[in-house]
Amino acid sequence: MRTPLTLAILAALAAPAASAVEIDGRIDPAEWAGARHITDFRLTQPLSREPAPQKTEAWILATEDGLAVAFRNLQDASVPRTRQRTQRDEGGPVDRVNLFVDFNGDGRTGYNFMVTLSDSIEDATITNENQFSNDWDGDWLHATSEDEAGWSAELLIPWHTAPMQKAVGDVRTIGIQLDRVLGATGERAAWPAVIYTESRYLTRFERIEIPAFSQALLAVTPYVVGVQDLVGHRADFDAGGDVFWKPSGQFQLSATVNPDFGQVESDQLVVNFGAVETFFSDKRPFFTENQSFFDVPFGSLNNANRLIYTRRVGGPEDDRDGSGDVSAALKVNGSAAGFNYGVFAADEGGDDGRQFYATRATREFGAQGVGATVTHVDRPFLDRQATVYEVDHRWSNARWNVRTVAVGSSIEQGGRRVDDTGAQVRIDHNFAPNWRQQLYAVHLGDALQLNDFGYLERNNFNYARYEIARRFTSLPAESVFNSHEVRAAVSRRVNDDGLHIGDAWAVNRISERKDGGNQLTEIAGWTNGHDDLILRGNGIVKMPAKLFLFTERFRPRQGRWGWYANARYTADGLGGPDEGAVTVYFEPTYHVSDSLSFTAGLEARRNPDWLLWRPDNDPATRDNRLATFEADQFALNVGATWLIDNKQELRVRLETIGLDARVEQVWRTAADGTPLAVDEPVADFGLRNMGFQVRYRYELAPLSHLYVAYVRGGAFYDEAIGRPFDARDEFTDAFDLRDSEQLLVKLSYRFEI
Repeated sequence: MRTPLTLAILAALAAPAASAVEIDGRIDPAEWAGARHITDFRLTQPLSREPAPQKTEAWILATEDGLAVAFRNLQDASVPRTRQRTQRDEGGPVDRVNLFVDFNGDGRTGYNFMVTLSDSIEDATITNENQFSNDWDGDWLHATSEDEAGWSAELLIPWHTAPMQKAVGDVRTIGIQLDRVLGATGERAAWPAVIYTESRYLTRFERIEIPAFSQALLAVTPYVVGVQDLVGHRADFDAGGDVFWKPSGQFQLSATVNPDFGQVESDQLVVNFGAVETFFSDKRPFFTENQSFFDVPFGSLNNANRLIYTRRVGGPEDDRDGSGDVSAALKVNGSAAGFNYGVFAADEGGDDGRQFYATRATREFGAQGVGATVTHVDRPFLDRQATVYEVDHRWSNARWNVRTVAVGSSIEQGGRRVDDTGAQVRIDHNFAPNWRQQLYAVHLGDALQLNDFGYLERNNFNYARYEIARRFTSLPAESVFNSHEVRAAVSRRVNDDGLHIGDAWAVNRISERKDGGNQLTEIAGWTNGHDDLILRGNGIVKMPAKLFLFTERFRPRQGRWGWYANARYTADGLGGPDEGAVTVYFEPTYHVSDSLSFTAGLEARRNPDWLLWRPDNDPATRDNRLATFEADQFALNVGATWLIDNKQELRVRLETIGLDARVEQVWRTAADGTPLAVDEPVADFGLRNMGFQVRYRYELAPLSHLYVAYVRGGAFYDEAIGRPFDARDEFTDAFDLRDSEQLLVKLSYRFEI
């Protein structure tokens, strides 16, 4: 039998369910009567968990229309208010509040809804305790208001936002956290007093019981795109659409026809001559909706490695003739019989088009949870079929958090089948106040292949790492810092053949400053070892010790100006720790007003010991030729953002890169990997890239937009023996590049039926 206290809390959270809350930023006591009232906000940045100096109150109310939350933020006159407006998901050091919700209360998936004082917003998904992704955009209500004593915010999150398990009776348990950030000082106050920098975050949300409301949604978003090619002198038109059907929290279907592959969102310019491909995020609506359920990080501690990398769908074709044309895709998320499940399918169409399939299921058992995933990709052009199997387990309590993953791949190509496995374990332990430690180990088999659908930086790898960290929050009053965290780590790397790649160590200090900014200083080193990737399967290279130094500083806006700067020293070539590359970057931002800002970032880099693979395509030499280059690089990143009003935005962005590389020494490798100097001709080279975009956006309705964009860009690579290249010339000549020049108009409108 439910206790009277529980019934009273549920009644409070639901009352008055019949009268909807008007989301206008003005907290009407009558509308919020009976809501759960939260006043115990404590400092989590710095993480002292002391009562917050600036008073914050919040109200939580479950209504038929969604989960409603209100914040009342008092602010002393001595603390400046930061009213700078930001683009969606841009964030920044501004006054803001955050609502974090785990709709199932199981610690698997959370959602972050952020509103700033100027009513700008950010939303994100949270998986694996504290991994945030801003790719997803939700449809929710928000409003703010301001007065002499402070400011207020109201939010309403519809129940159809996320898949939810069937409630037990008329009650649902969700996890929730609220926080407030002062832009001028960087102080963060939260209830409950946890923060995403801790190893256990999502599972430490406050569990509350609310009435089990349900909500249905059918949304259709057609789009049309027109492109005028100013170089090819032709016009193209395209159309497609997304469908989101959510009859209940236990079943949600997403479908897309001819999805837009990000013509409006352009990727950052990258120069990559390495053996590891560059990772890019995905902003296509279909591929972000409920995608966090499929996110299974595997292969490293960073957020890129994963079993499902949606940029594979519609990525470069297997015949290398452009990008794949995704004709249709389908995704289903839901829950039944205590299991959460998801199904994904996509077809690129055509005789050589790829087909992608994935299914995943999870089940919770109190402090433990298990999951399993199967993916399959059919690549007819390569006569290749790739299947990946995965199981995962997690367990946590107040001090420990243990996560394990086991993976197997089965590849059939040309009548031959190859199988292999991999596994990883991550153990986080908070063993004393302000102290934590972490142990991570991963094994990736020599023939483990995940990149048909996933993203894995490398296989044939065994890696173990131990880290210990301490937080310092009780600093002198006169200190310019709010807090420090000092981390130290050691690690070992060998491949699956027992080849020693290297042992490493690292020490860093992350500091939060009282001006709202932060800074990081790090030093790291590697022992001598081997590089088994640079020759792309044509042998190994013995490498000397390596040294890495890095420091960065961010100072938020003060008056009209804010800035970011970093400097790094990277010695990872054959010259050892004394022959490192020096890189400096400085990016000031000038704020004309709270709505208009200009940014200019300039990077300069000199590398006296840049080691690159330079194959000669001679089978007798196994393509084991390397060259050391002396290289200079300049890069410019200039932008302007004008947030005209709450619905209109004008953005200008220019990126240019100029690089030269001059041969210093050519090498061949012996059978044991020893580099041997040889007298062979290898060309110097120069490179320049440019990307320029002017984009206007008008929000017609939530998740409905008109875009008008002018885009121009190009890339040029040249090499020659005996002809010098100059990075400054490459940089200035980059502005003349015009490989592509387009005028684009895109219209999308979301119809809710």
